[in-house]
Amino acid sequence: MASPPVTGPAAVPRRHGGPGPARFRPRRTPPTGAVRPTRRRVLSHWRQYLAISPFFLIFGAFSFFPVFYSLYLAFQRWDGLGTIQFVGLQQFRFLWDDPVFWMSIRNTLVIWVLSTVPTLFGALVLATLLHSVRRFKGFYRIALYIPNVTSIVAVSIFFGAVFSNNFGLVNAILGTVGISPVPWLSNPWLIKLVIALLMTWMWTGYNMIIYLAGLQAIPTQIYEAARLDGAGPIRTFFQITMPIMRPIILFTVVISTINGLQSFSEPQVLFGSNAANPNLGGPGQAGLTTLLYFYQSAFVNNDYGYGAAIVWAFFVLIMLLVVVNWRVVQRGRKS
Repeated sequence: MASPPVTGPAAVPRRHGGPGPARFRPRRTPPTGAVRPTRRRVLSHWRQYLAISPFFLIFGAFSFFPVFYSLYLAFQRWDGLGTIQFVGLQQFRFLWDDPVFWMSIRNTLVIWVLSTVPTLFGALVLATLLHSVRRFKGFYRIALYIPNVTSIVAVSIFFGAVFSNNFGLVNAILGTVGISPVPWLSNPWLIKLVIALLMTWMWTGYNMIIYLAGLQAIPTQIYEAARLDGAGPIRTFFQITMPIMRPIILFTVVISTINGLQSFSEPQVLFGSNAANPNLGGPGQAGLTTLLYFYQSAFVNNDYGYGAAIVWAFFVLIMLLVVVNWRVVQRGRKS
């Protein structure tokens, strides 16, 4: 017979680990609208904050503070030792009428165009070729990326020796075929071309690695479907690869704009620019970039206020060019 139902108190569940009733502790939840003790929670992790504090202290002392102090100096006149004198917008008025400043802007923009366009185009071509390679991919990646991790000073010295007017390797090769020596480091346009070649050689591998990562992220099913539809390699590249790679291209354009406009070590090392050599940027100052002009104003002429004004005006120019490049690429993406 079936036992009658239990009419007494409900059976107490037992724990799996042993006899005895299980003890249920009520869940303590703060009442609705109560403020959690976030301050106490932050203070409980003081060891972790202490461990990462050296980075923020060094960043604040050597990066964050100098940036805003240079903005303060842009409205002052100071030689580094004497009394700081407030001059307001006089530094920027003089900057607007300074022909050397505008010449440095022109030189910088020309070098940027001559270096950025072949760098990005060559990086995309190399990434496409390397993506189709079956063997020795690792070797090609390392070989093409090594120039980016090489010292800029060492590369500039090497290019100065290769393109030397009298004893350069390029002129020696041209002489073997009956061509007279080319004044690579004397002609105003050739000076810019040499600096642009140097920057192209250094940054092509960096952008190639980024493009290669983007190509490897594209699903192969898309290319197989395009091949079944009869699309050739050129049509596949321009109608499938390029639209998918457009955000990555936008990133490289922005990064190349920022890096290309900050050329400083290349002309400085190529033409031996120092305090004893006032002819910065080579003959006729054809390689005088804006940052090199800032170096001359601040650390050669000891005019730190004017140097700060040059830097901040150049910062505004870089931001404008970045926005223009971003809008151009985005417009092409929407269309």
